[in-house]
Amino acid sequence: MRVAAFAAAAAVILAPAAFGRTTGTTLVAVDGPGFTLTLKEGAKKVTTLKAGTYSFKVEDKSNIHNFHLTGPGVNVKTSVVGVTTVSWKLKLKTGTYKYVCDPHATIMHGSFKVT
Repeated sequence: MRVAAFAAAAAVILAPAAFGRTTGTTLVAVDGPGFTLTLKEGAKKVTTLKAGTYSFKVEDKSNIHNFHLTGPGVNVKTSVVGVTTVSWKLKLKTGTYKYVCDPHATIMHGSFKVT
């Protein structure tokens, strides 16, 4: 009986990890105020993520830049002319995602993989 109860409890605790991320740390994207464009989870640059739903906080700190994220089923961006902070909740699927500042895409860009 104890073994069955332990197995059931373990399944409930481990199930979210098996199906990808559904909640957790907010990813923070920042463009500007200079010619910088970053996407971080805490202090770490995002290079790979597990498939799942993520919260993004986008800090658009310049009226000459924007943050534009594209990938499987995703195409979202901030305005070039605005200075704003926005929040997005996005479901990321397996594949490669790219982010750019549209007016300065040759120097302000990045990407990450979702597995």
